[in-house]
Amino acid sequence: MPREFAYKGYTLEELRQISMDDFIKVLPSRQRRSLLRGLSDEQKKLIEKLRESKRNMGEGSKIVIKTHCRDAIILPEMVGRTIHVHSGKEFSAVEITREKIGHYLGEFVATNKKVVHGTPGIGASRSSMYVPLK
Repeated sequence: MPREFAYKGYTLEELRQISMDDFIKVLPSRQRRSLLRGLSDEQKKLIEKLRESKRNMGEGSKIVIKTHCRDAIILPEMVGRTIHVHSGKEFSAVEITREKIGHYLGEFVATNKKVVHGTPGIGASRSSMYVPLK
């Protein structure tokens, strides 16, 4: 029998039912302090887009939500949605699951990637003239 998900003793449905003030008390200190300071304009716009797309979901349209707001904290109302978060170069899709509640959106999108250098080709540099060509 699989265990039911619980975030600090609350099920997902209970988290969706409680008020924002009560949810903030459940969060870790960094996230709690961030939310107690208030939401930035970007974060407010993101939450409003999420709520509006939820209202319009009945029409069968798949609304893509793109954001640069990497410091937004994942709330219970975001679970089940896909948000495209900017990595500095491109937008990467983040599927919001219940295990991600309380984390920041930016934690799930890498801002850099491993550098893979190619082999020197013809005309790459003076040193490449001594590399045997295959």
